[in-house]
Amino acid sequence: MATAYERYNLHTTPEKFYIEACDEGADAVLAIDRVSNEMTLTGKKDVPPSAVTKPICGVMGTIRLVAGMYLVVITRKRNVGSLLGHAVWKAVDFDVISYKKTVLHLSEIQSQENKTFLSMLNNVLSTDGFYFCTDFDLTHTLQRLANTSPDFQEMSLLERADQRFVWNGNLLRELAGQPELHRFALPVVHGFIVMKPCRINGKIFEWILISRRSCFRAGVRYYVRGIDSEGHAANFVETEQIVLYEGAKASFVQTRGSMPFYWSQRPNLKYKPKPIISKTMSHMDGFQRHFDSQLLIYGKQTILNLVNQKGSEKPLEQAFAKMVSGMNNGMLNYIAFDFHKECSHMRWERLQILVDAVTETQDEYGYFMVTSEGKTVSQQKGVFRSNCMDCLDRTNVIQSLLARRSLQTQLQRIGVLNVGQRIEEQAEFEKIYKNAWADNANACAVQYAGTGALKTDFTRTGKRTRWGLLMDGWNSMIRYYKNNFSDGFRQDSIDLFLGNFAVDETEGPTPLRVQKDWKFLTLPIIMLVAFSMCIVCLLMAGDTLTETLAYVMFWGAASAITATIILFNGQDFVDAPKLVHKEKLD
Repeated sequence: MATAYERYNLHTTPEKFYIEACDEGADAVLAIDRVSNEMTLTGKKDVPPSAVTKPICGVMGTIRLVAGMYLVVITRKRNVGSLLGHAVWKAVDFDVISYKKTVLHLSEIQSQENKTFLSMLNNVLSTDGFYFCTDFDLTHTLQRLANTSPDFQEMSLLERADQRFVWNGNLLRELAGQPELHRFALPVVHGFIVMKPCRINGKIFEWILISRRSCFRAGVRYYVRGIDSEGHAANFVETEQIVLYEGAKASFVQTRGSMPFYWSQRPNLKYKPKPIISKTMSHMDGFQRHFDSQLLIYGKQTILNLVNQKGSEKPLEQAFAKMVSGMNNGMLNYIAFDFHKECSHMRWERLQILVDAVTETQDEYGYFMVTSEGKTVSQQKGVFRSNCMDCLDRTNVIQSLLARRSLQTQLQRIGVLNVGQRIEEQAEFEKIYKNAWADNANACAVQYAGTGALKTDFTRTGKRTRWGLLMDGWNSMIRYYKNNFSDGFRQDSIDLFLGNFAVDETEGPTPLRVQKDWKFLTLPIIMLVAFSMCIVCLLMAGDTLTETLAYVMFWGAASAITATIILFNGQDFVDAPKLVHKEKLD
């Protein structure tokens, strides 16, 4: 397999960037002309002695902003562990470097817009969870890699990568067009990876958890729901649990993703906006595309829909069930499990009802396993596709329980667990296992909802605690604020990074210049002033009780009326995305 270079030096001159491969025996240098933007392959002898040099860890790619082209590089990395002898790295710090030596050619407005776009790029890059490997393909599961052709094995990492999970695919477009430069291109995945050496019965094995977030229909919690016209589901994540022991390897794959039809849940200042199912879109077209793709990649599917079967979530559950029935495909199985109802009043042991209900199906789907002699003795024939509303908290709890059941069988089969032993009885490993799944939940939640996950006290300890409930309340408040007042910027940042919005090369105005109507700035100020005056009147009583009451009622009514107007027009007051047109869902 062609690998990417592991170590680099970035040499900078006023005319060019020279990215030198520093691997042993390498002489290749990627030269980027800062004026023409041309990329060429050259040698170390062509690097001018006058160049300013600094070490870098890899090239994320290039992107055009208002000021022109920018080079994005990884400046610091941290080793996560070793997967089948290949070092896996987490990208920790990045640098965004302008091709242009100055921004004096920009007007004041253009300069401000360029700064905003740069802050959007940095917003995405500062979101924890970017991983890469220079000599192993992190975008594919072990089973997919084992079932590839010799031609596939000869491809570069960039060519063979599963494009669903290459988060810097848009940034690498210039490099992708020139095969001779592919060894400088690092496909980077976004999500979560943990690798732990573990011990049971004195036997040391490697336990690994990898969550790969799809870059198709990526975004933030309330602005990206359902599917797009290609059938890509929002917040789609492929999670693979891997065990390595004395040459043997096993993996178990699950997926999660938003309910795959056209629905929305726009923030509108209410704590829980009402979800709306589109009345104009042809749901079955997108639904069919989604599952045709899923069945092709993963085989049979069992859908675990964990949403409430009453209230505002009920119509979504009914629509999902109806579409699965309408598709009439024997490879598709649908199970609705009202998580909150079943586990109300802290009855979390009732999750076993769902685990027991899918036991036979899980045994049928199996898992992927290769013996220490290199013989494939088991293939995974299907996956569980779990979802709740966000595909975060409830989903992660269920996935961790199913993964444990698969792991129990795998560890017995490869000889780590003795007959009759249970994983739950292995206190040291149980702690590692639970904490890793809770960390996985937090990582996925931060990336989609902006805060850590809820219900992680159960994932970490196996019990629901009052402290956990308090922390859930705190995280819910932070989510409310972010979803309403900062997620528009986050969505724009992701759309810019992934290429869903491209900065135009012409000097025309960008959508950032759209200003809100004056009333959207004035009304909150009026409400704040009226509420403050109401408090002042309460604290500083008038000459008579009647006078005080009149003032309090006047200012109280003014603040209440203003607040009602704001809430009634809630969607106009939240921080909405500016860069990509919102889907018209009614």
